[in-house]
Amino acid sequence: MEQTTLGIGTRLQHTQYGPGVIVAVRYATYLISFINHGIKEIDKTDSNLDEIIAENVTAELETVSETEKSLLKILRLWGGVSEVVALGDRWKGGTMLLQPYDKTQKSKEIPIDDFFHKIVMLRDRLRVLEQNINSSKNLADEEKVNIQQYITRCYGSLTTFNVLFKNKENWFVGEKTSKED
Repeated sequence: MEQTTLGIGTRLQHTQYGPGVIVAVRYATYLISFINHGIKEIDKTDSNLDEIIAENVTAELETVSETEKSLLKILRLWGGVSEVVALGDRWKGGTMLLQPYDKTQKSKEIPIDDFFHKIVMLRDRLRVLEQNINSSKNLADEEKVNIQQYITRCYGSLTTFNVLFKNKENWFVGEKTSKED
């Protein structure tokens, strides 16, 4: 890539790390947040980078306000993109069987991978909803807190599905109660 003055919010493709977004610009490098590899510092002249959509092309430093706008733009652009979450090894390739009480009715088999994908997408959409609520300028702080409590309860209702996740850091976490109550 020949361009060395790309700005925060520029979407890029890296041959090794995949798709990413510039989150900071330094003298000779970009800090890029890659979907599957986290934040990496990449040289501006790295030949493995390809520009997808340029944003904020400038050699000047960004202000906090401009950075906030860029971050909101990134969230909107990448809102439908989900992270890769691993299914527990014992479930891979398995099926989920829904057996009706009435034995005259036909049971239904669902590939567990498809079911898991739906659960992960639901979790990702709840996270985007949280981000939209927190960044809303039209909601009062009290309204944000009330809506956030409902989302936390939704996470709590989904903790049953944590058994499907390979890594504990991907689990749903609901409202935590203290043992002193």
